[in-house]
Amino acid sequence: MDTAVIIIAVLVAVVLVVGLVMLSQRRRTHQDDERRAEAGEHRDEARSRHLEADRSSAEAEEQAARARREAAAAEQQKMEAERHRGEAVESEQRARDLDPDQDG
Repeated sequence: MDTAVIIIAVLVAVVLVVGLVMLSQRRRTHQDDERRAEAGEHRDEARSRHLEADRSSAEAEEQAARARREAAAAEQQKMEAERHRGEAVESEQRARDLDPDQDG
């Protein structure tokens, strides 16, 4: 009887150890799956943020290009206005030179 009790106790202990190992592996697998899912969510979020940053950067570059075009157009208008002003001054001077009633 003593030998049978020892054998049964050893078998129960082996079954318990095997059961605990299997339970531990199942728990670890479940935790790994949860971590994979969380990592996937973080990757998706990162991808989304990268796309948003790229879009925002493209908008900023577009806005800067538009500002440069507008600045160039404004500079061109300014030069044109200065040319017209110079022509106006020349016309006034020519009129004064030609006008017989003008003292000078």
